[in-house]
Amino acid sequence: MFAALPVSAEVFRVRALHWAAQFRYCAYYESSALPYPHGAFDQLLAVANVTPASPASLADLPDWLQQPTTAPRCGFVTYDAKNEIEALHSGHFDGLQWPVLHFFEPQIWLYWQPDAVEIHGATTGVLAAILATAPSPQAAPAVPFVRPRLPRAEYLAAVAAVRENILDGEVYELNLCQEFYAESVQLDPASTFLRLNTASPTPFAGFYKWQDRYLLCASPERFLQRKGLQLISQPIKGTLRRGSTPTEDAHLREQLRHDEKEQAENLMIVDLVRNDLARVAQTGTVQVPELFGLYPFRHVWQMISTVQAQLRPGTELADILRATFPMGSMTGAPKIRAMQLIEHYERTKRGLYSGSLGYVLPSGDFDFNVVIRSLQYHAGTGYLSFQVGSAITYDSDPHREYDECLLKARALLEVLGAVVKQ
Repeated sequence: MFAALPVSAEVFRVRALHWAAQFRYCAYYESSALPYPHGAFDQLLAVANVTPASPASLADLPDWLQQPTTAPRCGFVTYDAKNEIEALHSGHFDGLQWPVLHFFEPQIWLYWQPDAVEIHGATTGVLAAILATAPSPQAAPAVPFVRPRLPRAEYLAAVAAVRENILDGEVYELNLCQEFYAESVQLDPASTFLRLNTASPTPFAGFYKWQDRYLLCASPERFLQRKGLQLISQPIKGTLRRGSTPTEDAHLREQLRHDEKEQAENLMIVDLVRNDLARVAQTGTVQVPELFGLYPFRHVWQMISTVQAQLRPGTELADILRATFPMGSMTGAPKIRAMQLIEHYERTKRGLYSGSLGYVLPSGDFDFNVVIRSLQYHAGTGYLSFQVGSAITYDSDPHREYDECLLKARALLEVLGAVVKQ
């Protein structure tokens, strides 16, 4: 019970994350206490100090997950796992060097309940070690500016070229992303994540450490959730800023609700997700219980739809990923041609960005997010990066799409205290 602790629940959370960040492998999932249809992430913290056995590919995943355990399996799948699913490649600059995928079985894991936290695994001395971890106050990260890998003029030209691809019938929609980066950066990843979570609370936030690489994620989007045979996907397409007054905010919400371009983007991805889920679903079970739902976040309104299906018995995570990954909200449609054009127009290997972070429970149930609104940091080199993007349709205005990218980057820039330097 938190009431029995000598510190508050929030102080305990802060100390627990700093304690966990000292381990070689660490995964933390945070719901930010936000309501969300079908629930948000469980609040879970998991660590391991020994290098655990991890599947190296989707082909290895089924055997690894079949090993009996009482622990949750934590991990991520990068965007580049697409190359195992389809005849694709990734050849751009990569400043992070994540493995294609990584999962680990923790030695110690903590589950948060409404008024308590449960400690599992090698529990001896864990509570005392967490309480003894008193992080010193950290100044805001000293990152005065970030640079675009794709300069603004080149981004605008790429949007214009994608519109021509759409006119030629190659794709209906394409998610075009760009990287902003800084070099020789020193920061405290745990403190920076907590700052990000405060600045931009989201239902699928996460902190992941793999050796000396860190993901600091403030994602509002669920990729896939499994509960029993029910599979849920909740793609986001449609973004508009929040208002500065209640009246303006309500006006902007209605503006997004009736925006035909945003609805068209959302509907195209819903159709793609329906088709993806149908590949692993029982016949006739794919449904769309919510279309064009509007949800408020700290800085933006988001248009979110829910697609659900009943899985065919015996369908496992690797089968589901092969049918659905990467998520359509981060590619476009049709998916394979969209990914080929993404490789042509973008300048940075996406890696963990637009991949997925999540956990698999011993029951086989799982929850995975879409890695967006995230900082990535390579402590060994000081390389800091984030990527943002938007869905391009024929009706897209290049300048408006660029502004949407900067809107999505707003919380990240605020946390870093940085500006974009062209």
